[in-house]
Amino acid sequence: MTNLEAALWSFPTLLGLIFLRVPIGLAMLTLGALGTWYVTGSWTPILAQLKSLTYTTFASYTLSIIPLFLLMGQFATRGGLSAALFRAAATLIGHRRGGVAMAAVGACGGFGAICGSSLATAATMGQVALPELRRLGYSGALSTGALAAGGTLGILIPPSIVLVLYALLAEQNIVKLFVAALVPGLLAALGYMLVIALYVRLSPAAAGASPPASMAERLDALWRVWPVLAIFLTVIGGIYAGWFTPTEGAAIGAAGTGLAALWNGGLDRQGLADAIKATATSTGMIFFVLLGAAVFNGFLAFAQLPQAAAAALAAWDASPWLILGLILLVYLVLGCVMDSLSMVLLTVPIFFPLVMLLDFGLTPEQTALWFGILVLIVVEVGLITPPVGLNLFVINGLARDVPLAATYLGVLPFVLSDLARVALLLAFPGVALGLVAVMF
Repeated sequence: MTNLEAALWSFPTLLGLIFLRVPIGLAMLTLGALGTWYVTGSWTPILAQLKSLTYTTFASYTLSIIPLFLLMGQFATRGGLSAALFRAAATLIGHRRGGVAMAAVGACGGFGAICGSSLATAATMGQVALPELRRLGYSGALSTGALAAGGTLGILIPPSIVLVLYALLAEQNIVKLFVAALVPGLLAALGYMLVIALYVRLSPAAAGASPPASMAERLDALWRVWPVLAIFLTVIGGIYAGWFTPTEGAAIGAAGTGLAALWNGGLDRQGLADAIKATATSTGMIFFVLLGAAVFNGFLAFAQLPQAAAAALAAWDASPWLILGLILLVYLVLGCVMDSLSMVLLTVPIFFPLVMLLDFGLTPEQTALWFGILVLIVVEVGLITPPVGLNLFVINGLARDVPLAATYLGVLPFVLSDLARVALLLAFPGVALGLVAVMF
């Protein structure tokens, strides 16, 4: 077997290990180490690589943004900010048919603006909104489908951990990526709400309505979400305005969210310890996946797979749009079996150089930003695509009375909304790049 064949066979082997429930970081690390040994015929290169790779990977100052955003999400959860967001949205539109589901999507967007993690957003908002949806008579399919889709707003609306990793891999400006993601993220939330409106119109029995809230209740609910608005405007506004770097903004956001949680009485000494422990656990998982991906991509480089792919692309006289479409299709397929972080770490080092060779009538920076947002969206679609969309399992695990098949059925209209948004971005790159052009 040639080196190139070994590299190609490593992908189905990796998927097989994932199906066997081997942790993705360990699977990539093991395959990368064995592959490097096979290609070079010696353990020396992998040992030399590990000697410096761990430090150079984890000592990156930019990577410190990840635990800070995770800590911000932990503080927001324990401080009751997720419940406050849902209550505020529900008092405004909950009296309309389907309004409480729309409120849950809106609350997911608000929580995602101070969280940055899709799974955390789905799990947190599921615990808050699911009991209310079920109490009001929403069908299991609609309630779980809406919450699974709404959870994806955690990585769509900045800050986004996936975008941070993409920026590091593609060597792009994190601030510009955050700006480029803002409009597509808002379109996602609006698209999900439109899906809910159409859903309840076609199936009125699938949704109920809560009694109208009084003006006093609405004002009180809105008042309780001012910390979220203040934190979002301070962190994202400060980053966009150039007052501080994304890492500094994440630190300010974590401190502000912690103070808000303390003020609300939701953060005691044990809660602080639990938040730090949960953040450390999630950070360790992400960093181990980072290390595994670095070793695996090192093996692919030794096998010269990226160079072979570039040469094949140059010899293939096909439309750039066809090639891009095939790349996005690969992401959609991988999303059925892999988590978002693993997909980005595994594929961006291979696909990004190929995309940069294609001519879409954009500058290199515009192409890099645009491709990053497309990757973000299709990765997000993978989180809610059956059979292994992780958000589906998170939400269905909270709604044990809802069959998994019903959750699959309920999320399909939201997947179609996502695919329509991908088509919109492909046809009109300015949807993502317009705000970047205005601000920079």
